[in-house]
Amino acid sequence: MQRLVFITGASSGIGQALAARYAEAGWRLALVARREFEMKTWASAHGLRADSYQIYSADVALPDSIAAAAAACIAAQGLPDVVIANAGISIGVDTARREDVDVMARIFAVNTVGMAATFQPFIDAMAERGRGALVGVASVAGIRGLPGHGAYCGSKAAAISYLESLRGELRPSGVKVVTLCPGYVDTPLTQKNRYPMPFLMAPARFADRAVRVIEAGASYRVIPWQMAFVAKLLRLLPNALFDRLLAGRPRKHRGA
Repeated sequence: MQRLVFITGASSGIGQALAARYAEAGWRLALVARREFEMKTWASAHGLRADSYQIYSADVALPDSIAAAAAACIAAQGLPDVVIANAGISIGVDTARREDVDVMARIFAVNTVGMAATFQPFIDAMAERGRGALVGVASVAGIRGLPGHGAYCGSKAAAISYLESLRGELRPSGVKVVTLCPGYVDTPLTQKNRYPMPFLMAPARFADRAVRVIEAGASYRVIPWQMAFVAKLLRLLPNALFDRLLAGRPRKHRGA
C-alpha cells in the first residue's frame, strides 16, 4: 500500500508545499486544516484522486480537536508513516500590553503544545509497529530571541527542546523524531515582515529539501544551509554585540 503522510497546517505555505511534494511522490495524504473548503479547492486544482487524500478539519490549539482528527485518520486511512506537525502562527507581541499576553498564550498553544498534541495520538501505535517518523517544523527563530518576536521565538525554542527530548524518549522504539528549522520561506507568515529576509526560499524549494531530510532520517536540520551558518554565528555572538546588531530593527506587526 502507498505510504501515508499526516500534515497539519496544510491549507497554505509550507504545509501545502509539503502536501504537493508528497503527492508528486505518490504518497497518500491526510491533510489537517481549519479551512477545509480551501483544501478541497487546492486538491481539485492539483488533480488529486479522491482516494489519494482525506481532509480533516481541526484546530491544533485544542488537543481534543487534533486528537479527533488523528483518530479519524487512523480509522479511514490507517496509521501514517510520517506525521508532520507544521501548523504555526507568527504574531508580534509587546509584553507591556496585557492583551499581548493572551496572544502569546495562543502562539504557544499552536506552535508548541499543538505540536505535542499532534504527535500524541500516534506514538503508541507507531512504537508498537516499530517504525515511523514524527516531524516537527520549528524555526531558526528559536535559536536566538529577536525584539518583538518574544512569543514566536520562545515557542519555537520550546519546540526545538521538546523535539530533542522526544527524540531521546523514542529512540529505543524505532520511531524517528526529526526537527526541521526553516529560515525565511515566502509564505503568508513572512510576507508582512518589515525587515530584510536573507536567503528567502520559495515554499516548493523548501518542501523538496525537507522531504529529502525526512527520508534520510536526519534528526535536525536547518534549511537552507546558509541560515544554519548564520544561526550558529548569532548564537556565538556575545549578548552586548548581538543587542547592538539588532538595535533599531523593525519589529513584527502586532495583531492578526
